Amino acid sequence: MAASGLAGLGLVVAAPPASARAVRTRGTTLDTVATPVTAGTSAYTRLTGGPGWPLVAREELVAGRSGRDDRRTGLAAFAQFTDLHVTDTESPARFEYLHPFIGSAHRPQETLGPVATVALVHRVNSLRSGPFTGRALDFVMTTGDNTDNHEHLELDWFLRILNGGRVTPSSGDPARYEGVQASGSPLYWNPDKPLSGDDYTTKGFPTIPGLLTAAGAPFTSPGLDIPWYCTFGNHDDSVVGSLPDLPGIESWYTGRYKIIGKDESTSRKLADAIRTPGASLPVAELFGGGGTVREVTPDARRKPFTTAEFVRAHLDPANTGPGPAGHGFTSDNADGRDVYYTFRIAPGITGISLDTTTLAGFADGSIGLSQYLWVETTLTRASSAYYDFWGNKVTQQVTDELFILFSHHTSTTMGNILPDSRHPLEPRLTGEAFVDLLHRFPNVLAWVNGHTHANKITPQTGKTPAQSFWEINTASHIDFPQHARIIEVADNADGTLSLFTTLVEADAPHAAAYGDGSPAALASLYREFSYNDIHIDLGRVGEAGDHNTELLIVNPLR
Repeated sequence: MAASGLAGLGLVVAAPPASARAVRTRGTTLDTVATPVTAGTSAYTRLTGGPGWPLVAREELVAGRSGRDDRRTGLAAFAQFTDLHVTDTESPARFEYLHPFIGSAHRPQETLGPVATVALVHRVNSLRSGPFTGRALDFVMTTGDNTDNHEHLELDWFLRILNGGRVTPSSGDPARYEGVQASGSPLYWNPDKPLSGDDYTTKGFPTIPGLLTAAGAPFTSPGLDIPWYCTFGNHDDSVVGSLPDLPGIESWYTGRYKIIGKDESTSRKLADAIRTPGASLPVAELFGGGGTVREVTPDARRKPFTTAEFVRAHLDPANTGPGPAGHGFTSDNADGRDVYYTFRIAPGITGISLDTTTLAGFADGSIGLSQYLWVETTLTRASSAYYDFWGNKVTQQVTDELFILFSHHTSTTMGNILPDSRHPLEPRLTGEAFVDLLHRFPNVLAWVNGHTHANKITPQTGKTPAQSFWEINTASHIDFPQHARIIEVADNADGTLSLFTTLVEADAPHAAAYGDGSPAALASLYREFSYNDIHIDLGRVGEAGDHNTELLIVNPLR
């Protein structure tokens, strides 16, 4: 959307420009943005650094008042990572062959994911503070899909990348890559050897001998310099984020036979079943049966982890890193049944980390009734005023607190109300019901989430401005545009607050030599290949009002 078309939607490109309003722009998309060298064609293109995106003031919930830049006080600043999808691409328990029907089943860049995620860590470490308030970053929150296929090996890589440590991102035979990209199958881009007539070669994907070897080479992550917290996602609890764990599923993870192709009719049938909640899931046919089989080296480290094991890994003192201990999880979460919690963002601001997944499988989520009631109680106890179920304002004598919520799923992707095996008899509620709950509490500022792999900021408008909040959805790290987001909370000293949202890219050049196997170059190619993926959805980039924004909201404490 062009800036000139924003006014009719209540969006105004801020004046003076972002460069004048910001404390700093370097290292953010305010300064420069990955841009195709050859735009508007379907052919393969390299990337370059293009002009930065402007700051957009969004006033749908309350109008901004002049002079607020001079009055502003930073209250909190943090970074959001989401949908890192740290992936063991050699695992037998994947169904890459379905990518013609489910694009996310295979991505040409995914082998580079672990080393490329370190470049995102470098970016946050280099920024240190919010670009508009100058406040030091308080923490990083990662909003789910931290792993791709909830394997112990992927979890170990994820924790080492964020905490710091040595990572060897390969499995099976340590001497060779055994995934689909070295199979010679025309279903996939094989970077070591050129094929003929496959979709990737036709598009112009390059031949890069040694790329897969470089992708699996050991590297060292410095780890984050600031505390980080973790929210649970569907890929952290389900087979490739879509299927429930079933008896015997471990044998597919740790075994030696990997299905890399099936006939088109069978593949289409399986893809339809995965996308349809409540459908019968023929797991034995998905990971076995007929088709093209590649033998791989068995690896016990690929065993899937349970929710309890995920939490306990975070609680392990060996994984504390920059802190906090448990990264938000406590001993109350260690049994894996209830993996939601509250934490201190900054003085006067509390974070609520939700679990919107269901172990029934399928990608979308919902919220259990007990968690819904826990959120209601948490907000009520800290509010001097709230609205009851019928919309009547209730006042009480308690200390006011501002709240920001975090979840993996968005309000529009919480329609999967299949029972969760952790609470099989508990009703599940949709995103719409949860939004209605949040509208009752004026001290809710924002709901920050991921899952869609898209940048989207939505004003959740209540009956009054005080009952409204912002929903901030951020694109993934695995799919283009590969963004993280800096979010700052500022008091404008005029009855309003500003939430500044600034997108950032990984700290990697926009182009690198194909023969360069350094971590920075591999991170650059990770971005380039994601832009050229045959399944790319450029709609995930979002519009101007979904990028670098100032979100105005009523200050409920004034």
